[in-house]
Amino acid sequence: MARSARPVVHYMATRPDGTVPPTCEDHARYAIAHGETVPTVNLADHIGQTIDHPSPGKKWFTDKPFSYFWLYTKPGEILERIEGGWPIRLFVVEPLGETGNWGADFAPYWVMSHQVRVVEETDSWRAFGHRGEQVLTALAQLPDLARQWAEEWATDPEGTRRTYAKWEERVNDTRALTDWAHWRARYSRRSAGLATAKQLAGDAAAQAATDVGAEPHAVALIQLRARCLVAGQLMFDRIRTGEYEQSVRGLLLGAGLDTPAPVPA
Repeated sequence: MARSARPVVHYMATRPDGTVPPTCEDHARYAIAHGETVPTVNLADHIGQTIDHPSPGKKWFTDKPFSYFWLYTKPGEILERIEGGWPIRLFVVEPLGETGNWGADFAPYWVMSHQVRVVEETDSWRAFGHRGEQVLTALAQLPDLARQWAEEWATDPEGTRRTYAKWEERVNDTRALTDWAHWRARYSRRSAGLATAKQLAGDAAAQAATDVGAEPHAVALIQLRARCLVAGQLMFDRIRTGEYEQSVRGLLLGAGLDTPAPVPA
């Protein structure tokens, strides 16, 4: 018996207040600078309703700050074009009428529409991919972890420096973050989620380590460790059982520095 195809789900991300950001930030900045109002619509106010685009543009060109509704069928890529980045709100929507895609070969998960039905609001962690909950858990823990790592440097600067140097060399040699996590994120349509998670992790770790007086070299390596940690969490399900890939996973989660970080189920 043939397996039935999984239904396609369309997602839209909004600002934290529920309003849809512009399709082109450059056009929006120009319009605002010249005293124009950039239209938007609040999806949170239209759950269960069908809404038309307030100022539809040409099909399918970005000829205005807000030209069409921009939908995603792969939630892990939503954060690639979201104004202001994280945090966001996420909605399940249904495109109605004619749809388009001006980059089908490059990004088949893009869908443009001038009319949508707002089905429901869903968990924002999905914007990182289906392991988004684990990523947000790791991000929430990072300030405390970074302070702990900074204290280890302060307690034994030379020993900790040697330990991190060996770990960093292995991370670089295996390209655990730049190749391994990067390409698996692309193959599984989580590139934007990975990029955002790494940025958030690096910023949080740097702030926490700096606040407790860590020196710049220590801060830089603590940032790298934080970025590796969230990458390991996000891409955990893409690891095969082979010995080499298991060793790469270990590096991402901190093997060789202390007990590797736990992976939430």
